[in-house]
Amino acid sequence: MLTVSIRELHQRTSALVRLVREEGSEIKITYRGEVVALLIPVNRQTSLEEDQSWVELDHLAAEIGALWPEGVSAVEAISESRR
Repeated sequence: MLTVSIRELHQRTSALVRLVREEGSEIKITYRGEVVALLIPVNRQTSLEEDQSWVELDHLAAEIGALWPEGVSAVEAISESRR
């Protein structure tokens, strides 16, 4: 895994992103010698699956919202269920 400083990332952004995109490389980004970020390739299939998961969660949230009693907060509902 390649490691680059913030300064090098700034100077070579296009080349580094190309490495990630074309070769699947992972790059550690450091600030004053400490790793602060990781530049990794995104698997297109995984991204599409994750997008679908968000759609499913939105549908679930809409269903719950339609049945949720008015004036009851989530905190109140959880507190009540714990009693």
